[in-house]
Amino acid sequence: MPERAQVVERYLQCMVANDWDGLAKTLRPDVVRKGPYRDDFDGRDAYVEFLKATFAWMRDYDMQVVRMFGDGAGRVCVELAETVTLDGARLRTDEAIVFDVHDDLIARVQVFLQRSYDPEA
Repeated sequence: MPERAQVVERYLQCMVANDWDGLAKTLRPDVVRKGPYRDDFDGRDAYVEFLKATFAWMRDYDMQVVRMFGDGAGRVCVELAETVTLDGARLRTDEAIVFDVHDDLIARVQVFLQRSYDPEA
């Protein structure tokens, strides 16, 4: 799993840094993204544009990776929490993201939400 985990770690680092060119380099051109709100995307360009647009309206973004593990067959799961300011209040979302990695690039991203809540309440 080390090589597969490295590309996923780079993806997450680029996301936090809003480094969209760097993030694109971690993705296969035909990447498929399955989101929790039917926000599905086919193709690297469409997916990166979606991320750019999403991050444009988010404020005070913070990501905390809880753990990362793989199955040895090209899948890497990351449990994490993302926190943003939305309508003046903090919103934390606990989630798991499953990455399928092929040829050292991310081929599929599936996002599973656990819960969203005010971390200060």
